[in-house]
Amino acid sequence: MIKFKNVTKKYGDIAALSNISFEIEKGEFVFITGPSGAGKTTLIKLILREIFPDSGEIIFDGINLSHTPEKEIPEIRRKIGTVFQDFKVLPERTLRENVEVALAVCGINREEWKERVDKILELVGLSERAELFPSQLAGGELQRASLARALVVNPKLLMADEPTGNLDWDTSDGIMRLFEKINKEGKTIIMATHNREIIAKLNKRVIALKDGKLTKS
Repeated sequence: MIKFKNVTKKYGDIAALSNISFEIEKGEFVFITGPSGAGKTTLIKLILREIFPDSGEIIFDGINLSHTPEKEIPEIRRKIGTVFQDFKVLPERTLRENVEVALAVCGINREEWKERVDKILELVGLSERAELFPSQLAGGELQRASLARALVVNPKLLMADEPTGNLDWDTSDGIMRLFEKINKEGKTIIMATHNREIIAKLNKRVIALKDGKLTKS
Protein backbone atom coordinates (compact mmCIF):
# COMPACT_ATOMS: atom_id res chain seq x y z
CA MET A 1 0.00 0.00 0.00
CA ILE A 2 2.88 2.38 0.82
CA LYS A 3 6.37 2.40 -0.60
CA PHE A 4 9.22 4.77 0.22
CA LYS A 5 12.08 4.53 -2.26
CA ASN A 6 15.31 6.38 -1.43
CA VAL A 7 13.44 9.28 0.19
CA THR A 8 15.36 12.27 1.52
CA LYS A 9 13.84 15.34 3.17
CA LYS A 10 15.92 18.23 4.48
CA TYR A 11 15.09 21.34 6.47
CA GLY A 12 17.94 23.66 5.57
CA ASP A 13 21.13 21.72 6.21
CA ILE A 14 19.43 19.22 8.52
CA ALA A 15 18.32 15.91 7.01
CA ALA A 16 15.02 14.91 8.66
CA LEU A 17 15.01 11.76 6.53
CA SER A 18 18.04 10.47 4.68
CA ASN A 19 17.68 8.04 1.76
CA ILE A 20 15.13 5.78 3.43
CA SER A 21 13.31 2.88 1.75
CA PHE A 22 10.59 0.56 3.07
CA GLU A 23 7.20 -0.91 2.16
CA ILE A 24 3.99 -1.33 4.15
CA GLU A 25 1.43 -3.84 2.94
CA LYS A 26 -2.34 -3.50 3.10
CA GLY A 27 -3.70 -4.58 6.49
CA GLU A 28 -0.43 -4.16 8.39
CA PHE A 29 -0.11 -2.45 11.78
CA VAL A 30 3.26 -0.69 11.84
CA PHE A 31 4.90 1.41 14.54
CA ILE A 32 7.21 4.24 13.48
CA THR A 33 9.52 4.87 16.40
CA GLY A 34 12.62 6.79 17.36
CA PRO A 35 13.73 9.67 19.61
CA SER A 36 12.47 13.24 19.17
CA GLY A 37 13.77 14.66 15.91
CA ALA A 38 14.23 11.21 14.36
CA GLY A 39 11.86 11.98 11.47
CA LYS A 40 8.59 10.35 12.55
CA THR A 41 6.33 13.36 12.00
CA THR A 42 8.12 14.25 8.76
CA LEU A 43 7.33 10.78 7.46
CA ILE A 44 3.62 11.24 8.22
CA LYS A 45 3.55 14.68 6.58
CA LEU A 46 5.15 13.22 3.45
CA ILE A 47 2.43 10.59 3.15
CA LEU A 48 -0.24 13.29 3.56
CA ARG A 49 1.57 15.35 0.89
CA GLU A 50 1.78 18.29 3.27
CA ILE A 51 5.46 18.47 2.36
CA PHE A 52 7.54 17.17 -0.56
CA PRO A 53 10.62 14.96 -0.47
CA ASP A 54 13.82 16.51 -1.81
CA SER A 55 14.53 13.25 -3.62
CA GLY A 56 13.13 9.75 -3.94
CA GLU A 57 9.61 8.43 -4.51
CA ILE A 58 6.58 7.82 -2.27
CA ILE A 59 3.87 5.51 -3.58
CA PHE A 60 0.49 5.34 -1.84
CA ASP A 61 -2.28 3.08 -3.09
CA GLY A 62 -0.57 2.84 -6.47
CA ILE A 63 -0.17 6.61 -6.84
CA ASN A 64 3.20 8.36 -6.99
CA LEU A 65 2.70 11.25 -4.57
CA SER A 66 5.74 13.11 -5.90
CA HIS A 67 4.10 13.46 -9.32
CA THR A 68 0.45 13.91 -8.32
CA PRO A 69 -1.13 17.24 -9.40
CA GLU A 70 -2.18 19.51 -6.54
CA LYS A 71 -5.85 19.33 -7.56
CA GLU A 72 -5.87 15.55 -6.93
CA ILE A 73 -4.43 15.74 -3.40
CA PRO A 74 -7.78 16.27 -1.58
CA GLU A 75 -9.08 13.03 -3.13
CA ILE A 76 -5.97 11.17 -1.96
CA ARG A 77 -6.28 12.57 1.57
CA ARG A 78 -9.83 11.26 1.77
CA LYS A 79 -8.31 7.79 1.76
CA ILE A 80 -6.31 8.61 4.90
CA GLY A 81 -7.63 9.07 8.42
CA THR A 82 -5.32 10.90 10.83
CA VAL A 83 -5.31 10.94 14.65
CA PHE A 84 -3.19 13.50 16.50
CA GLN A 85 -1.76 13.73 20.01
CA ASP A 86 -3.64 16.97 20.74
CA PHE A 87 -7.01 15.67 19.44
CA LYS A 88 -7.76 18.73 17.22
CA VAL A 89 -11.47 18.74 18.05
CA LEU A 90 -13.59 21.87 17.59
CA PRO A 91 -14.58 23.17 21.05
CA GLU A 92 -17.77 24.89 19.91
CA ARG A 93 -19.23 21.74 18.34
CA THR A 94 -20.69 18.64 19.96
CA LEU A 95 -19.01 15.27 19.59
CA ARG A 96 -21.48 14.30 16.88
CA GLU A 97 -20.89 17.57 15.02
CA ASN A 98 -17.11 17.09 15.24
CA VAL A 99 -17.41 13.72 13.54
CA GLU A 100 -19.82 15.12 10.96
CA VAL A 101 -17.22 17.71 9.93
CA ALA A 102 -15.16 14.94 8.32
CA LEU A 103 -18.18 13.79 6.31
CA ALA A 104 -18.87 17.34 5.15
CA VAL A 105 -15.26 17.88 4.06
CA CYS A 106 -15.33 14.66 2.05
CA GLY A 107 -18.63 15.53 0.40
CA ILE A 108 -20.56 12.58 1.81
CA ASN A 109 -24.32 12.77 1.18
CA ARG A 110 -25.97 14.30 4.26
CA GLU A 111 -28.60 11.55 4.26
CA GLU A 112 -25.85 9.09 5.23
CA TRP A 113 -24.47 11.11 8.13
CA LYS A 114 -26.59 9.87 11.03
CA GLU A 115 -26.14 6.19 10.24
CA ARG A 116 -22.41 6.56 9.72
CA VAL A 117 -21.85 8.63 12.86
CA ASP A 118 -24.03 6.36 15.02
CA LYS A 119 -22.11 3.31 13.84
CA ILE A 120 -18.67 4.80 14.42
CA LEU A 121 -19.54 6.24 17.84
CA GLU A 122 -20.75 2.80 18.88
CA LEU A 123 -17.45 1.31 17.67
CA VAL A 124 -15.38 3.68 19.82
CA GLY A 125 -17.74 3.47 22.80
CA LEU A 126 -19.05 7.04 22.73
CA SER A 127 -22.70 6.63 21.73
CA GLU A 128 -23.92 8.09 25.03
CA ARG A 129 -21.59 11.10 24.69
CA ALA A 130 -22.74 12.15 21.20
CA GLU A 131 -24.38 15.43 22.24
CA LEU A 132 -21.69 16.56 24.68
CA PHE A 133 -19.09 19.24 23.95
CA PRO A 134 -15.31 18.58 24.10
CA SER A 135 -15.05 20.46 27.43
CA GLN A 136 -17.37 17.84 28.92
CA LEU A 137 -15.20 14.90 27.81
CA ALA A 138 -12.17 13.28 29.45
CA GLY A 139 -8.83 12.93 27.66
CA GLY A 140 -9.40 9.34 26.62
CA GLU A 141 -12.86 10.22 25.31
CA LEU A 142 -11.40 13.09 23.29
CA GLN A 143 -8.89 10.74 21.71
CA ARG A 144 -11.64 8.26 20.86
CA ALA A 145 -13.59 11.18 19.38
CA SER A 146 -10.58 12.02 17.23
CA LEU A 147 -10.39 8.38 16.17
CA ALA A 148 -14.10 8.34 15.32
CA ARG A 149 -13.67 11.40 13.10
CA ALA A 150 -10.77 9.73 11.30
CA LEU A 151 -12.68 6.48 10.73
CA VAL A 152 -16.12 7.79 9.76
CA VAL A 153 -15.11 8.33 6.12
CA ASN A 154 -13.87 4.71 5.92
CA PRO A 155 -10.26 5.49 4.96
CA LYS A 156 -7.91 2.90 3.47
CA LEU A 157 -5.14 4.01 5.82
CA LEU A 158 -5.26 5.19 9.43
CA MET A 159 -2.27 7.20 10.67
CA ALA A 160 -1.73 8.21 14.29
CA ASP A 161 0.95 10.61 15.54
CA GLU A 162 1.69 9.95 19.25
CA PRO A 163 -2.01 9.24 19.95
CA THR A 164 -1.36 8.31 23.60
CA GLY A 165 1.15 11.07 24.35
CA ASN A 166 -1.24 13.03 26.60
CA LEU A 167 -2.92 10.04 28.25
CA ASP A 168 -2.24 7.98 31.38
CA TRP A 169 -1.30 4.31 31.03
CA ASP A 170 -4.74 2.79 31.67
CA THR A 171 -6.40 5.17 29.20
CA SER A 172 -3.62 4.58 26.67
CA ASP A 173 -4.07 0.83 27.01
CA GLY A 174 -7.76 1.16 26.19
CA ILE A 175 -7.02 3.31 23.14
CA MET A 176 -4.46 0.78 21.89
CA ARG A 177 -6.92 -2.09 22.26
CA LEU A 178 -9.29 -0.09 20.09
CA PHE A 179 -6.61 0.46 17.43
CA GLU A 180 -5.83 -3.26 17.49
CA LYS A 181 -9.51 -4.12 17.03
CA ILE A 182 -9.72 -1.77 14.05
CA ASN A 183 -6.61 -3.35 12.53
CA LYS A 184 -8.05 -6.85 12.93
CA GLU A 185 -11.04 -5.72 10.90
CA GLY A 186 -8.65 -5.04 8.00
CA LYS A 187 -7.60 -1.41 8.36
CA THR A 188 -3.96 -0.51 7.65
CA ILE A 189 -2.47 1.43 10.57
CA ILE A 190 0.72 3.47 10.86
CA MET A 191 1.42 4.79 14.33
CA ALA A 192 4.28 7.09 15.29
CA THR A 193 5.21 6.69 18.95
CA HIS A 194 8.16 6.61 21.33
CA ASN A 195 6.23 4.65 23.97
CA ARG A 196 8.25 1.44 24.31
CA GLU A 197 5.71 -0.19 26.64
CA ILE A 198 2.97 0.06 24.02
CA ILE A 199 5.28 -1.22 21.29
CA ALA A 200 6.38 -4.18 23.40
CA LYS A 201 2.83 -5.10 24.44
CA LEU A 202 1.32 -5.12 20.95
CA ASN A 203 4.28 -6.87 19.30
CA LYS A 204 3.70 -5.40 15.85
CA ARG A 205 6.19 -4.57 13.12
CA VAL A 206 8.50 -1.66 13.99
CA ILE A 207 10.18 0.81 11.63
CA ALA A 208 12.80 2.56 13.73
CA LEU A 209 14.41 5.91 12.87
CA LYS A 210 17.42 7.68 14.29
CA ASP A 211 18.82 10.95 12.96
CA GLY A 212 16.67 10.55 9.85
CA LYS A 213 17.98 7.08 9.00
CA LEU A 214 16.38 3.66 9.23
CA THR A 215 17.79 1.47 11.98
CA LYS A 216 15.08 -1.19 11.70
CA SER A 217 12.39 -1.95 9.11
